[in-house]
Amino acid sequence: MMQILRSLLIIPLLLLLISCGKEINSGPGEVRWDREICARCAMAVSDHSYSAQVRGGRADKKSKLYKFDDVGCAVIWLDKQGWKDDARTEIWVNDHRNQKWINARTAWYVKISSHTPMDYGLGAQTDKQEAALNFDEAKSHIYEVEKRFNIHSAQPLQLEPSAKLEPSATLKPLATLKSSAKSAKENKQ
Repeated sequence: MMQILRSLLIIPLLLLLISCGKEINSGPGEVRWDREICARCAMAVSDHSYSAQVRGGRADKKSKLYKFDDVGCAVIWLDKQGWKDDARTEIWVNDHRNQKWINARTAWYVKISSHTPMDYGLGAQTDKQEAALNFDEAKSHIYEVEKRFNIHSAQPLQLEPSAKLEPSATLKPLATLKSSAKSAKENKQ
């Protein structure tokens, strides 16, 4: 009789331990605000109104959760992934009004007059309002902003060789300086 009681107590405990160890493979995850960095630009994920998450990965691997400081970073980063169109891929964004996680593909995007973390200027929300953009239109807007302002040129900024260390010194991407130096060298020859 005692052995049956022990078994009845052990079985629920084992089930509890097994269920606690399962990794969630769907939906948005918990964000450790100001302690995690954007998978694209490496800025801190800190704004509860404009951040995003992507859950996905190669078909032969477990899905992974990636976090972003702005929906623009998530969109551009995801477009470079070979698994972007996989059915398991999920994109989540914060509703800019109440900070709840919503599906990015079904959200509506409004242009925000205040700054968003990376200045893509979009806030997501669940309901459509006048001039709201759907996901594809929001992606187009993000790429227009990226092209116009070249927000992530991935070029470290350097002082021009002739510039003095003054507040008015002109900063240019390193690649521009290298190509200018190469052109100048070729012209001398």
